[in-house]
Amino acid sequence: MIYLKKLLLIFIVLGFKLTVLAQVKLPALVGDNMVLQQNLKVNLWGWASPNEKIKIQLGWQNNPVEITANTDGTWKTAVDTPTGSEKQYDITIEASNKIILKNILIGEVWICSGQSNMYFPVGKEEGTWKTGVKNYEEEIQNANFSSIRLFTVQTKVSQKPLEDVAGNWNVCSPSTIKSFSAVAYFFGRDLYQNLKVPIGLISTSWGGTKAEAWTSQAVLEGNPDFLPILEQDAKNEKLFQEKLETYYADLKKERLANNNDVSKTQLKKPKKEENKTSYVLYNAMLHPIVNYTMKGVIWYQGESNAESAFLYRSLFPAMVKSWRNEWNQGDFPFYFVQIAPHKGQNPDIREAQLMASKTIPNSGMVVTTDVGNATNIHPIDKQTVGYRLALIAKAKTYGESKLVYSGPTYNHLEIKKQQVKLFFDDVPNGFKKSNEDLKEFQIAGNDKVFYSATAKIDKKAIIVSSPNVKEPVAVRFAWKAVPEPNLFNAENLPASPFRTDDWVNVSNEIQK
Repeated sequence: MIYLKKLLLIFIVLGFKLTVLAQVKLPALVGDNMVLQQNLKVNLWGWASPNEKIKIQLGWQNNPVEITANTDGTWKTAVDTPTGSEKQYDITIEASNKIILKNILIGEVWICSGQSNMYFPVGKEEGTWKTGVKNYEEEIQNANFSSIRLFTVQTKVSQKPLEDVAGNWNVCSPSTIKSFSAVAYFFGRDLYQNLKVPIGLISTSWGGTKAEAWTSQAVLEGNPDFLPILEQDAKNEKLFQEKLETYYADLKKERLANNNDVSKTQLKKPKKEENKTSYVLYNAMLHPIVNYTMKGVIWYQGESNAESAFLYRSLFPAMVKSWRNEWNQGDFPFYFVQIAPHKGQNPDIREAQLMASKTIPNSGMVVTTDVGNATNIHPIDKQTVGYRLALIAKAKTYGESKLVYSGPTYNHLEIKKQQVKLFFDDVPNGFKKSNEDLKEFQIAGNDKVFYSATAKIDKKAIIVSSPNVKEPVAVRFAWKAVPEPNLFNAENLPASPFRTDDWVNVSNEIQK
């Protein structure tokens, strides 16, 4: 009798465990308060028991969606969404259990990624590099936008692609915006105020990270030009393990000398900056979210790749292409920020980003030469950055085709005796008029020695010259770590730094 009772108890426990395992489960991104992309087939996905029947009731349509989980327990379906509005919906997902998702909105969804200048929050955190944006107290107080929804992917690394992230959707309010990405928020706020539809912002970013950390292992291993990156990773790992080996050997000696008194330990264990290794952020913070249907991406990164700017010319476009392949939504909009002036940066990385803006399909670049800080790599004027990103989106994604969204972009030159005439795109209404002389232009002859130059506006062109250069062949503009240019188009958007030459190993020192 006792044996039968024990056996019955085992069956009950096993049955309970199987019931728990059988319950339908959702990824973190599919939850309360989320925004789904409007007027599109959007993905819903999750896990259940193998071959389990699942019924999904969408708040905006009468007929339920009925699907069956795969043999491995995964499931995924694409559902039609209506035009975005302020109307809130529920979604009920039912299998052996029932999940009701509440306060769902339909609108525009954007992925916001990069390193610290994308991560940089609206509010201030005492004792950290997170100093808060310009007028952060006022910005936080005014952040009451119930139709803007925020999701921050928790930072994490992984050597293998993961299936889920940690985080949750929040309604935008003074209490939730304080720790959210400032660039993402100001971008989304501007879109919301112009489009009048809900905005969903998914921030997946981490300070001090390189583009290769956000790129898949397959992409890096598939291009011979990128293999040196992985080779360096292997060297760094070997060096770290050697330091760790030395640490444990020394720790053993110290413990023996102190009769194993742990309180007397003075050695410090080596720490590994895990987020600086290739593909670990792609695996943990990008791959798990590619099922989420969205409109486009904004990106603010590049500072950590400045030392390998030439390689960035190909690495960055390869990363973008791989993201587009993963999402399987075609060449979705990819708008990014050219890094701001700072004493620790170089002009080459800005050039790599400028080149990327011309080679990556359906892309756009924000220039920030007028909102940088020579001594602070995290400038606090994130409002301007967000506004300019939204300007690109409004013009290129949301149909405001007559909107000027870019500053002057160098196109070509003509040389006439001692003068170089520069021609630009993105100056439909000419250049901004100013009483100041144009700054940051340099000119050189075949000797490759650059001299400060006089630059004058000639309708939609710029004429550059110097008495020190009789036969000019090249011009550079704002070509240094901390330029202070004053060339804008009539719409008050700054010109990108550029050079007309492709010389290597040429000094950036300017002769007066």
